[in-house]
Amino acid sequence: MKIYVASSWRNLRHPDIVAALKETGHSVYDFRHPSDGVTGFAWSEIDPDWQSWTAAEYRAGLDHPLAREGFRRDMDALRTCDVCVLVLPCGRSAHLEAGWAIGAGRPTAILTRDGEEPELMARMADVVVDLTELLAWVRGMAAIIDDLRPQK
Repeated sequence: MKIYVASSWRNLRHPDIVAALKETGHSVYDFRHPSDGVTGFAWSEIDPDWQSWTAAEYRAGLDHPLAREGFRRDMDALRTCDVCVLVLPCGRSAHLEAGWAIGAGRPTAILTRDGEEPELMARMADVVVDLTELLAWVRGMAAIIDDLRPQK
């Protein structure tokens, strides 16, 4: 099964969640390390002063070749995933990714924790509260997806 993990560069739990999911034997897309020797996209690659951009500079930045490549890489992984996991806390991009996955019919889990602000639209996904629940959800999804695959 292919798992797309959506989260934030600032999320300190992200590496541990990715590692735990990889230990299940599934293919896990890690936006921080999308492939061997490749690091994920960061706005600072385009401009170290990106946080002071105007709205017009932000829009232009989306069309920069590095941004286009980062987007392509992440979207390719998102389009081919079987399931999506949103790891809170995270920002707008991760929520857009999870929303895309849900809209595309991909089962999606939201890994939350104590202290996260509740979101009504989380009803579109399965909400899990710890790694144990997430791993159980992955096992359940893998069994369902395996049952749906054509038998050889």
